[in-house]
Amino acid sequence: LSKGKIGALIAIEKNDSLRDYIESGVKIDSKVTAELLQTIFTPNSLLHDGAVVIQHNRIVAASCIFPLSQKQDLSRVFGTRHRAAIGLSEQSDALIIIVSQETGDVSLCGNGKMTRDLDLSALRQNLRNNFKHRGAK
Repeated sequence: LSKGKIGALIAIEKNDSLRDYIESGVKIDSKVTAELLQTIFTPNSLLHDGAVVIQHNRIVAASCIFPLSQKQDLSRVFGTRHRAAIGLSEQSDALIIIVSQETGDVSLCGNGKMTRDLDLSALRQNLRNNFKHRGAK
């Protein structure tokens, strides 16, 4: 996704239920694969608008709608995808991965904070650290 500058928004449920957001999208029950994520987020795909939700290591929904953050001090460089990631992280303990459509940069959002411009190694390490000490759904 990053290499192709394909925008993506992926929420990984931890302890707080994302049921309401799952209900806003199209239900899926599939193993998480790079190929499926690529297919979902490819522009002109019927499911590319909105977000994917991962629960118990499975994709459970696509095209989900997340709340936008209402923070007034957010940088103007943050588009709707980034604001939705921050908004969801303000209302849940989910971890949200964002791929910028403009730059291909990968960011990770949790607890209302965003870590930007992660390479694959840093993203993996962040995810491991977050799920090592807490139970993930």
